[in-house]
Amino acid sequence: MMQVGGYDGDMLGKTYDSQICSIARSLEVVGERWSLLIVRDAVFGGATRFGDFQRRLGIATNILTNRLEGFVEAGIMRRHQYSEQPELYEYLLTEKGQALAPALVALSEWGDRWATDGEPPILYTHATCGAGVTQQTMCSHCGCVEDPTEIRAVIGPGMPPERLPQEA
Repeated sequence: MMQVGGYDGDMLGKTYDSQICSIARSLEVVGERWSLLIVRDAVFGGATRFGDFQRRLGIATNILTNRLEGFVEAGIMRRHQYSEQPELYEYLLTEKGQALAPALVALSEWGDRWATDGEPPILYTHATCGAGVTQQTMCSHCGCVEDPTEIRAVIGPGMPPERLPQEA
């Protein structure tokens, strides 16, 4: 079986430099503990201020500072000054940050099924009509893909030539 993205089943180290995979690149930005919870509170809870994140999550201030600075550096959030005296800032999601919403819904659905005892603790709804929101895997030709075993990972156009399989 051909390896895709350099994944061979071994545990990942502290860096993902050897991984040619968009999942690994995503984890470099949002894969640290607390990261997706910060984004969750920004996307779905409207949190923007340092104190809001700190109170809601109970996260240590040094860790929160590092995560927010990393999000600004990665373009997931932008820092906006909302007061001059005292000098205060808020962290606003960019389009790139808002685009994480479907991934958060998908993780929540997985958690509702596999990591929660009983009913879902949080429901996601469409603000316009109130109906439930779900995340689905879609085929551009056939529509919804229900069976995950029907999904294949194949080499894409962004694979570096030196990582392509050598023909025998």
